[in-house]
Amino acid sequence: MSTPIDPAAVVAAFIDAVAPYDPHPEAMPVAMVGVRTALGEGTFAVSDHVIRAMCKALAAYRDPEDRGACVGCGGRHLDENLHCPDCGRLHGILGQVIADHARRVAAEDAS
Repeated sequence: MSTPIDPAAVVAAFIDAVAPYDPHPEAMPVAMVGVRTALGEGTFAVSDHVIRAMCKALAAYRDPEDRGACVGCGGRHLDENLHCPDCGRLHGILGQVIADHARRVAAEDAS
């Protein structure tokens, strides 16, 4: 099991990493962000610069588990083999090879 991450410490670290580049550090904060968990808590005054940095970080983030959506059912849980556990469809080259093989076997059985 991995070590728990303190969400308040993560927010504080993000603000500390971004704040030195704020072109208007004297500006009033635009929001107060509060985080309270079993691991810690914190309240942070954040500037427009920090909020914009959060927006850019979120837009650039790609979850390693995101393998796209199933073209059959629209599910978002394709596994590492591009198999959809919701409807059973296989995607990608593996899925195409298996589907082609299944069609050939079905055609042979029908003849």
